[in-house]
Amino acid sequence: MSRISVVINTFNAASILEQCIKSVLNFDEIVICDMYSDDNTLEIAQRYGCKIVMHERTGYVEPARNFAIAAASNPWVLVLDADELVTDNLRNYLYNIITKKDCPTGLLVSRANFFMGKFMRASYPDYQLRFFEKSKADWPSHIHSRPKIDGQVSQIPSKRKDLSLIHLQDSSITSILEKTNIYSDKEIQKSIEKGKNYSILSCLFHCFHRFFKVYFIKGGFLDGRAGFVNAALIAHYKFASISKIWEYKMQGQNDCEKFLSQK
Repeated sequence: MSRISVVINTFNAASILEQCIKSVLNFDEIVICDMYSDDNTLEIAQRYGCKIVMHERTGYVEPARNFAIAAASNPWVLVLDADELVTDNLRNYLYNIITKKDCPTGLLVSRANFFMGKFMRASYPDYQLRFFEKSKADWPSHIHSRPKIDGQVSQIPSKRKDLSLIHLQDSSITSILEKTNIYSDKEIQKSIEKGKNYSILSCLFHCFHRFFKVYFIKGGFLDGRAGFVNAALIAHYKFASISKIWEYKMQGQNDCEKFLSQK
């Protein structure tokens, strides 16, 4: 029978890690890839007998994905973040599918996102490519990337909500804003590499489009205040990213000195 390793990337995840680990105790192996946490993340991982590997801090998780996956001992890998939980139904489904002759090389798993205590209708099914054959996957290091799979990729039907990853998302709006500040810095280089330019009108369009899509088209308004806040924060991420791109490109300009030099 094929075996599955669960790989969890962590950094200062003590407040949520135990709940995550408890949801995957019945898998064959749990690998914790930690970026030198300052809290008791590693103590929790050791308590549950997890295999622990360390990776330098990079500010975001993608540069550590391949390193973490390589540390897994088994041919199949389920990659998680510390704020994600696996249901018994999903675990049983994964072990069953890898016994089939037509088993895909990679599997898109739906994710049920919870924010401010509410299930976010607007973000479901939020498919994530997190389950795959270890030897057939390569994860790009740029932010918000997905693994590249050498083989067939299928997805779990969205109507099977019982087979979704449970994503607790961020524990507070404060932590979301902190991550926005970190991640939007990383968007600068990605934008430069792709040669993207934004006008004021395009900035307004992108931000409004994100809010409108999440809140109205995808039904965020049905989630009450939490849905409104979620849509606004998604739009804010785009605004922060574009603003930092503008700031980067405007470096070296100093209208203050020009103003002061006027007679």
